[in-house]
Amino acid sequence: LPPAEAEALVQALQGVELRDIGGQGWLRQHEYVEKLNMHGILSASAGQEQLLTELLVTHTKIPVLIGELISVEIWKHKVFPVLCQLEDFKPRSTFPIYVVLHHEASIINLLETVFFHKEICESAEDSILDLIDYCHRKLTLLAARSTKAQTAVPVVPQELQKQAEAMEFEISLKALSVLRFITDQVESLPLSALTRMLNTHNLPCLLVELVEHCPWSCWEAGKLKKFENGTWHVVPPEDQMKMTKLDGQVWLALLSLLLSPECQRKYHFDGFNKGQLLKLRAFLTDVLIDQLPNLVEMQRFLSYLAVTDPAPPKKDLILEQVPVIWDHILKKNSGKWEAIAKHQVKHTFSPTEEELKLQARRWAQTYSLDMMEALAPDKPRCRVCGAEAAKRCSRCRNEWYCTRTCQVQHWQKHKPACNLMA
Repeated sequence: LPPAEAEALVQALQGVELRDIGGQGWLRQHEYVEKLNMHGILSASAGQEQLLTELLVTHTKIPVLIGELISVEIWKHKVFPVLCQLEDFKPRSTFPIYVVLHHEASIINLLETVFFHKEICESAEDSILDLIDYCHRKLTLLAARSTKAQTAVPVVPQELQKQAEAMEFEISLKALSVLRFITDQVESLPLSALTRMLNTHNLPCLLVELVEHCPWSCWEAGKLKKFENGTWHVVPPEDQMKMTKLDGQVWLALLSLLLSPECQRKYHFDGFNKGQLLKLRAFLTDVLIDQLPNLVEMQRFLSYLAVTDPAPPKKDLILEQVPVIWDHILKKNSGKWEAIAKHQVKHTFSPTEEELKLQARRWAQTYSLDMMEALAPDKPRCRVCGAEAAKRCSRCRNEWYCTRTCQVQHWQKHKPACNLMA
């Protein structure tokens, strides 16, 4: 984006009422977020994200983005289940519903891109508590995957259900990255933020759960698969001990939370917490430490912890801040979930054919093909057989195929979307 356009988009970001989610004004805001998100990813890959960071700090938009994140999360868990039960809710509503679900992913992705910078973390001010709570909820869902607990949103139809589950998983992984960047800044966080991470949510023990169960890794048909760069990959035997980026995020967050003097003074090393943390010793192999040498310090700390009982934390915090965004939205809309759902099914989630075509044209402008190809980490794959593809639907230019045979085979399924895009 040109600097002037990027600034205009940042300035246009504003909080939206819960009942307006999915409406025309909200959809415009989603387009702004999408453009800024893509701009942020491309700028970061070129090492030039400083402009976006400065704009978000200057115009104090990080609290606005966090507020949007919380709003969509509440809508998803409070309004959406009611919406799905209404008789007027029709399959045509799938398109705008998918956009709402995608909005949460876009915001957390944008925050992941910029939260690497200390000034962004500081500009969040009191809303950092809401973001910490949000990340804790997502990490809890991530840890629950290993126990096969169902974390998906109740969605119809079934195809959208699968997409929502996959999206929830990826959002949780992004939240892990955001949390890790927050833990990097423990020295400059508000006092309440540190207390919330260590004692209210006991994040060190939650992170130990993630190390133990590693939800981004699984065995399937005798082969190890790991989730990286948005897809599941089969890991060859020689790379099975290799640390992924996600593994690294968990260990770096643990390093920040356990080895910082301020954290050690505040964390309660009681019998349970101590027992959980000492589980990490089994994972600190020479192979792992070779990949992340800082873990030598963690190994020393755990050896010391095993033979000592650290002093209990000082109780010097008399007044504690509480997150305001979540509580404010719940308080304002409590008891109104059905009314909001009925309003939205009437005004938002029953679009006409013309409205769908208009929105499709707007998306086509937002997602330019050159931009999408620049964002893609891998070469395009055939929509039918998954082989590397060199041919694209010439009409909508949205689907890829390896041969004419695959394109003809997929045409009946692709035709409705192709007509809409074209």
